[in-house]
Amino acid sequence: MKAHYYQETDSLYIDLADRPSATSSSIAPGVVVDFDGTGRIVGIDIDNASKIVNLDQFESRHFPSGKRLEKQPA
Repeated sequence: MKAHYYQETDSLYIDLADRPSATSSSIAPGVVVDFDGTGRIVGIDIDNASKIVNLDQFESRHFPSGKRLEKQPA
């Protein structure tokens, strides 16, 4: 997952998957969700982002380290 902020357009794009979008749907004023060809969400575009979200702080919690988590033997 990647977040891209474009200051020149004040838009925030949250890239959720490395797949191309096939369709898009506006879910709220200035908020568009992109879907791949199978209907899975691949990204979220937020226009006028500085008026909608707090861009001064970015925090993530409880994300795996990138390593595959495997069930431990009992």
